[in-house]
Amino acid sequence: MEQKIKAYNNVLELIGNTPLIKLSKITKSLAGNFYAKVEAFNPGHSTKDRIALYIIEEAEKKGILKPGDTIIETTSGNTGFSIAMVSIIKGYECILAVSSKSSKDKIDMLRSMGAKVYVCPAHVSADDPRSYYSVAKRMHEEIKGSVYINQYFNELNVEAHYQSTGPEIWEQTGGQITHFIACSGTGGTISGTSRFLKEQNPNIRVIGVDAYGSVLKKYHETREFDTNEIYPYRIEGLGKNLIPTATDFDIIDKFVKVTDEDSAHTAREISKTEGCFVGYTSGAVMQAVKQLAEEGEFDENSNIVMIFPDHGSRYMSKIYSDEWMSEQGFFDAVNNKEVQKIEYIK
Repeated sequence: MEQKIKAYNNVLELIGNTPLIKLSKITKSLAGNFYAKVEAFNPGHSTKDRIALYIIEEAEKKGILKPGDTIIETTSGNTGFSIAMVSIIKGYECILAVSSKSSKDKIDMLRSMGAKVYVCPAHVSADDPRSYYSVAKRMHEEIKGSVYINQYFNELNVEAHYQSTGPEIWEQTGGQITHFIACSGTGGTISGTSRFLKEQNPNIRVIGVDAYGSVLKKYHETREFDTNEIYPYRIEGLGKNLIPTATDFDIIDKFVKVTDEDSAHTAREISKTEGCFVGYTSGAVMQAVKQLAEEGEFDENSNIVMIFPDHGSRYMSKIYSDEWMSEQGFFDAVNNKEVQKIEYIK
């Protein structure tokens, strides 16, 4: 009898069902059991594959997207890559408005996936005509037959994780999860995942990770949008200078802020201790876990699941570049030992 060839029809069938990996070395001095949901195992190397496929397929079902249409989005890089990947398979044009804070690696990846990319200044207000929000809206208005994903204000962003990430974590932990910790940017990942998990067990602690220079933590605590909180920071895909409606602040128990420098060093530490080559926001969430452990958030019975959102290859010109780290002032007498010397044999 002829054997059936076992193959996927396309890369989109590989989205989701990412592994949960127990961390043992970087967490050895911390109380609790720590697990990383490693989203770099998605074909587009980030958690944003989930929302790109879900939102686009929902638009197709509703007749909003038709063959040959153009998909437009604002992105710090990962969502754009995922949308470009889905667009290639499904036959759509793709236009992306990208923050200038995005790494050169990410921008080059978007171009290599056939997307038309507009790089917009990062440190301008959301309503500035040069901001990536405004540029994307303008493109949508000008291009007939275009669909603007608008992940920051799209409830489907939340629904994608409610339908996939949440159930996966619940099943993978056998319902034993006690804490869920994730970075918050658009808020889709933390909101959708937590909504599902809290329906199963309302006692699960949900903690969001924010950046210094972002408004999210203070807004969560006071419901006040304070522009005095806003200033430039380096971490991509984390924090915001506006309030995304895709963030369900009521379902999040607490926010913790992390610095650019600590997050960068912690990302590098994850790679060197756990063998997981992760991105900047993965370093941020692990750094938050360290700070929470110092505050006594966990005990030996805690089962902590954190999202590692993307792959380290997107940050080769940033946190994994000794030159960039030095330019930011991130190497000092304590951390300079991280620099790996290269010897050339002649």
